[in-house]
Amino acid sequence: MATLRDIKRRIRSVKSTQQITKAMKMVAAARLRRAQENIINARPYSRRIAEVLGDLIFQMNNDVSNPLLIPRETKNIAVVVVTSDRGLCGSFNMSIIREATDLIHSDYKEFFDNNNLFLFCLGKKGLDHFSRRNYNLLGKYPGIFSNLNFLTAASLIKELTTKYLNNEIDKVIVIYNEFKSVIQQKIVVEQLLPIPQLEKPKTPKYQFIDFIYEPDKVAIIDKLLPKHLNSQMWRILQESFAAELGARMTAMDMATENAKELIKGLQLKFNKERQSAITKEILEIVSGANALKGE
Repeated sequence: MATLRDIKRRIRSVKSTQQITKAMKMVAAARLRRAQENIINARPYSRRIAEVLGDLIFQMNNDVSNPLLIPRETKNIAVVVVTSDRGLCGSFNMSIIREATDLIHSDYKEFFDNNNLFLFCLGKKGLDHFSRRNYNLLGKYPGIFSNLNFLTAASLIKELTTKYLNNEIDKVIVIYNEFKSVIQQKIVVEQLLPIPQLEKPKTPKYQFIDFIYEPDKVAIIDKLLPKHLNSQMWRILQESFAAELGARMTAMDMATENAKELIKGLQLKFNKERQSAITKEILEIVSGANALKGE
């Protein structure tokens, strides 16, 4: 049975943990506001450059010979798994890892069994998980979110496109958490290479306008495709980072509330134990006094 001293020590310990979780929640909330601003800035550019490319390709009746757009026989697949560098964010990382594992062992099981599936792990948590298991790690990016910048996304795209153009990999799939709100993240699995068919423009205002392009359409498409890939990867990293902060903020808020409830329970237990001890002492005193009177 726990003594009063043990209960008091545990209350102090839980209060200390509560202060830490509360501070982590506040830090995550402050960083989340900036991350949301970055997403708001990244999404329109990413969407617009895709629309421009889709418009150009549509005008050419999809007759484009750029190798980044042309599907080919898939012999080797690269799966890019985006996780966080730190924990304490609920099921954020395990959801991504579970989704990636299920995808590899269901849709791409044949490639995995034949050692034709390669992983690019962005974030320390995913790297730690897959490096301890029988996976071919072709790219390791631990600590990527400690100093997130556009050059990181560009260097990753350069590595992927170089391997793709050299026929080392024939398909690139990205798995990441898309930011919806503080309490909601959506796991997204999308193809990065070859670039999927872009949607044709929805607005009919270009339909009867014959633009003059300088340089020609093919040169513009060839120039915009790398920028499109860079913007997509930058958006993916921003989405994942904001989703991580939202998940951490929610997890730390729940941990703080749980600590509060635990402290209440321990305090109640402490009061009961103290009341029981006082009652026992009073009974001992009364019993001793009665014994003295009897003598």
